[in-house]
Amino acid sequence: MGIKRTSFMLAAAAFGSIAVGLAPTTPSNAAGVAVDQSGAVAAFYGSRGGAPLWFAPRSGAAAQQLVQLLATSSADNLDPRRYQAQRLARAVQAAQSGNPAAVQQAEAMLSTAFVQYVRDLKHDPGMGIIYVDSELRPTPPSAATILSQAANAPSLSDYVQKMGWMNPIYSNLRLALASGVYMNDQQRHLLAVNRERARVLPSGNGRYVIVNAPAARLYMYENGQVVDSMRVVAGRPDPIAQTPMMNAFIRYIALNPYWNSPADITAKKLAPTILKEGRAYFKNRGYELLSDWSDHPRVIDPMSIDWRAVQAGQIKARLRQKPGPANSMGKMKFMFPNEQGIWLHDTPEKEKIDEAARLQSNGCVRLEDAPRFARWLFNGRPPSPKGARPEQKVNLPTPVPVYLTYLTAVPSGTSIVYFDDFYGKDRVQPGRSRRGGLLGLGR
Repeated sequence: MGIKRTSFMLAAAAFGSIAVGLAPTTPSNAAGVAVDQSGAVAAFYGSRGGAPLWFAPRSGAAAQQLVQLLATSSADNLDPRRYQAQRLARAVQAAQSGNPAAVQQAEAMLSTAFVQYVRDLKHDPGMGIIYVDSELRPTPPSAATILSQAANAPSLSDYVQKMGWMNPIYSNLRLALASGVYMNDQQRHLLAVNRERARVLPSGNGRYVIVNAPAARLYMYENGQVVDSMRVVAGRPDPIAQTPMMNAFIRYIALNPYWNSPADITAKKLAPTILKEGRAYFKNRGYELLSDWSDHPRVIDPMSIDWRAVQAGQIKARLRQKPGPANSMGKMKFMFPNEQGIWLHDTPEKEKIDEAARLQSNGCVRLEDAPRFARWLFNGRPPSPKGARPEQKVNLPTPVPVYLTYLTAVPSGTSIVYFDDFYGKDRVQPGRSRRGGLLGLGR
């Protein structure tokens, strides 16, 4: 698994106004004009009795840091002209005199620009990401939410500098772009493409899971920090087997699971062996032939269909493997029900976890240590199966978001780590923005 590393400086002073290889966008409402937030901003200050946010005694350099972010918003694939950063800089400079009218004007301008900027950042990048649960699709928050979260941050300066309303992976990829520390145009392109993928990752202090297919690794997060991680086996580079980018809630665990073989796997891999071994295949390997693909199929005679027609793809046979030591799901699977049939699960093939190249599954994600993951999901009290009954469903105490992503450029300390593009997703052909100007990523 090829990995490359490039260092960069995590410092706001490194920002520069640069183009980053994707066409700047100007999110707007359906009428094509910027949304007026002045009323919401006025209401926010009214709720505070007119107390300042950006020029409060403990706000530090937050105002100047926000102006710098807006001035370099091309690193977010946005148009800096939208935020009038130069005008904001003059207003901030005037407010530093302490004149109440100047402070009031600068406060309103900064908060209005900040609200618009945060709302512009929170959008679906349109890169084929599947949103199983609509709540996990990035959507613009309200002005009241944006400003109250900033006001409640322990340090407004740190909140702005680290872009606390975005995932740290996003903010650090953005910083690498704005700092211009990439080695060539290819790295700049990779930073920009991966920044867009990171746009959908969560911010905040909740619990969530990130699975990064190129790294073949799963990460467990609490309060914005990685608390545990493990190796995984993800989907093969074959287009029909790739693990998709997907946002969903893990809702329950299934103990003693069945494995339902996908129709293409049944045709290509199982049917040829069935033709050789006959009925013994089902007895020796624990498979059953089901009547149909409904939720309540019947188990039928495995030799009642033409397996040559199955192998040829003329008949789609539904096979499932009963629970047991050889079951491909292992002892448990973690479910976020989706039409694609993707989930996280245990595996009896532990040797594959030890291999360097771990893109070998049919799309689902096999876990290095499923019991350890279950302990974390269930807050240290994982369920145990009650007898041998198959498919024992146990709901999580609280659904936990999982983000199946595809990051080939990942911040690590003061470096960017680059992974091989196994699925070929980075080879996106640029296209011209509908607004003209820079060439941007075709979508």
